[in-house]
Amino acid sequence: MSEGQGSSKDEPTQPPEGSGAQERSPWAAPGAEPADAPGTPPGGSAVPGAGGEPNPQGGWEPQGGHGTGGGYGPPPGGYGPPGGYGPPGGYGPAGGYGAPNPYGPGGQPTLRPGIIPLRPLTVSDILDGAIRMMRSNPRATLGLAAVVAALSTLPAAVAQSLVLDEMIDGLVTGDPDAALGFTFVQVIGYLFTTLVEFFAITILTGMLTRVLGRSVFGGRITAAEAWELTKGQVPALLGVAALTTLVMLAPMVVLWGLLAAAIAAQAYVLFGLIFLAGLLGYIAYVLFFAVRFAFVAPAVVLERRGVIAALSRSWRLTGPGFWRVLGIVLLTFLITFVIGILIGIPFSIIAGAFGYALGPAGAATAIAIVQAIGATVAATITYTLQAGVYGLLYTDQRMRIEAFDLVLQSAAVDQQRLGWVPATADELWHPSNAAGPQGYGQGYGGA
Repeated sequence: MSEGQGSSKDEPTQPPEGSGAQERSPWAAPGAEPADAPGTPPGGSAVPGAGGEPNPQGGWEPQGGHGTGGGYGPPPGGYGPPGGYGPPGGYGPAGGYGAPNPYGPGGQPTLRPGIIPLRPLTVSDILDGAIRMMRSNPRATLGLAAVVAALSTLPAAVAQSLVLDEMIDGLVTGDPDAALGFTFVQVIGYLFTTLVEFFAITILTGMLTRVLGRSVFGGRITAAEAWELTKGQVPALLGVAALTTLVMLAPMVVLWGLLAAAIAAQAYVLFGLIFLAGLLGYIAYVLFFAVRFAFVAPAVVLERRGVIAALSRSWRLTGPGFWRVLGIVLLTFLITFVIGILIGIPFSIIAGAFGYALGPAGAATAIAIVQAIGATVAATITYTLQAGVYGLLYTDQRMRIEAFDLVLQSAAVDQQRLGWVPATADELWHPSNAAGPQGYGQGYGGA
């Protein structure tokens, strides 16, 4: 059974009992709790604000100006593909909680049952949605990421610290073999950590994507449920991760060969030219393929595709609006990099204090463990944020290219009437549910 909704810290004051405020609108005000919260049906998650549980993300955005009595009711004609796309009945003039304009880009009503408004997203929508995913379900996001980060960093740090004390003693006394041993330990530790991170982060990304898929509708699942829904796609996740890694590293083999040949021929000017041109070309190469393969995890987990099909799907989705996707990917990298630096600073200071107090021969273990803890804390946040941004960027691209927002809105209205998010909502991510082909950005506002 799924967990119930948590409450947000910025909840408005609860309306007086018997005021009828909650009865008039089955979608609660952002953060408001209904008086009675029935349990969540098996196999699904409660719809926030639908007579079930509080909605920390909000319902219709902005809320206010509701017609009297009956709440929203079924929209005339429904929210499906062309023919009935319009605001639900009883939607009165703007006012109440939100801004004066109750409509999103393009004049469409903005439905928000979960972490994002169900319309093509702006950059701030994507970043805000990733943060809301962490806040609304911290145990299945940050908690899961913390476990994975700890498993991928702490064991290697402890193992290295056990031998580093002796190595540092040798370096202090001038033992020539100690320098070689020190380098060997560092390389082995780095390779071990990289290998563990490869498997752990790949699986974590898949599980976080599954959590995000339900959070878009305002539903929640536990870490155990996320694993149960993801474990069948683990081989495909590892396959696409391995294949994309090989694609990224392939040019390096060629570059190293050319540099080695230049050194062997003692053509040092040529070596410099090859190095500079190769470095710039490799950066452009990595950025290009990082964008084109950005959606392989959502394609595997949410659409249940195989390795080649997921790569092909990501390639097609990132074609339209390539530069926009690239900009958001770079922005995400910059944000996570800054977060890692800011979190690492206090831990580095603590490690330095240990080194000063204990001396070089006795502080290696303490320094390694403190730095590993800092890396774990930073990775917990950055892994989750990056997975959330990539998943929401994938959702945004489908909205813009396939009119997928119509599918999500129609499903959200049905779920609001049910009062919970059924487990079958996960099947809506299959590409067969696209509302229809649509040109990139057609009919929508800008980014």
